[in-house]
Amino acid sequence: MKSSIKYTDEPIGELKVVKDFLPSPEQLILKEENVKITIALKKSSVDFFKSEAKKHHTSYHGMIRELVDWYAVQNTKSA
Repeated sequence: MKSSIKYTDEPIGELKVVKDFLPSPEQLILKEENVKITIALKKSSVDFFKSEAKKHHTSYHGMIRELVDWYAVQNTKSA
């Protein structure tokens, strides 16, 4: 069993102000321009991504998008 923490009303000591070095929330949002497309895929491929997405609690659309993005980046570097 854990022992309880006992708080006291004592001085903390000398404090030091630290410069705010964290980025603003706006800087954390990485927006890239997306283009909506329509694509026909094999049912077996979609079923695979749906199954994997369910295992990892994510969207199969996002997995396919990441796969296409990864492919494009890998092939752009070598070109």
